[in-house]
Amino acid sequence: MSENLDQVYSTSTPSQKPHIGVRVGAELVGTYFVCVMLFVVGTLGQVLYGANTLLIAVSTAASYGIVSAILGKLSGAHYNPAVTVAALFTAKISWLDALLYIVAQVVGAIAAAATVVGILPSSSSIPDKTWLTYVVNGFDKGSTSNSILAQTEITFNITMAIVVELIASIVVIAAAVKTLRSDGEAEENHSLIMAVAYGIGAAVTFPVTGASMNPARSTGIALIAQNKGLDQYPLQQLWIFWVCPLLAAAIVSLVIILLNMLKAAQTSKALADEIAADEQAGFEDSEGVDPSAEDFQQDGQVEDATYQGSDDADGGNADASEEDGSFGSEKEPDAEEGGEKPDSPADTDEGVKSN
Repeated sequence: MSENLDQVYSTSTPSQKPHIGVRVGAELVGTYFVCVMLFVVGTLGQVLYGANTLLIAVSTAASYGIVSAILGKLSGAHYNPAVTVAALFTAKISWLDALLYIVAQVVGAIAAAATVVGILPSSSSIPDKTWLTYVVNGFDKGSTSNSILAQTEITFNITMAIVVELIASIVVIAAAVKTLRSDGEAEENHSLIMAVAYGIGAAVTFPVTGASMNPARSTGIALIAQNKGLDQYPLQQLWIFWVCPLLAAAIVSLVIILLNMLKAAQTSKALADEIAADEQAGFEDSEGVDPSAEDFQQDGQVEDATYQGSDDADGGNADASEEDGSFGSEKEPDAEEGGEKPDSPADTDEGVKSN
């Protein structure tokens, strides 16, 4: 019962959060560096080393994990609007924090895309399309596997893109929310868990969509690569990479809210049952008689009966004595009636004088 009371009436004081400006700045800077690393690997890496799912998965995990470990204590290490929305729905951050976080994340991603694309060399033999094909998110003609699949006359359509992005985003967002405390700050294992989640998600989604799972990341590179000669305009397919992560955030938040409600109901029921049991036990203790106390009461009753019997015997003797006294007093008139009245002291003195 004490454990349940501690859960219900906990009065722990949350630690002081950094200023809102510091938190928003951490989200902007963190998103910028995460996206820079992702875009560098997606451009230079694919040209120099070839498109490789393992390379993308490891680099994605390392990017989010390292930046989260460095800046996570300041803002909670979201770097993803979908994570921020889930944190908002689960009451870990405020509406103002969520709005400013999302703006900072999108700005950081755009700045990162502009930085990387701005420094990429290009020529007639290596145009911008060569650099950007594997870093821009898309499906069908915009898929990273389109050049390979075109030879087999198949494509990764919108349905497949939605499915893989939704599943990967659910994994990422669930991991993120689970490792955020109630005050929105990241737990000690947040960076490690996020690295693993993003790595798995990238391995699943890269062949189909280029591994988004982050609306800010997709928005930044889509804006900068819009007119770079790609087979598919990135902004035309950008909505998929907002809808899927935000839908995943809503699903994860709903599940968490329902589980918390169920847990609270079970805790309240257990607490009520324990209180009722304690009250019942107290009532039974007040109504019941202790066997030792009952024996003592019986012994007392026997002693009272013995004492009362002795009193009755003494009373009988006293009554008998009174009856004897009354019998003697009734005999005196009989003596008087017989003429044998005892001499008084005056009569005795007169007799002496006459002699």
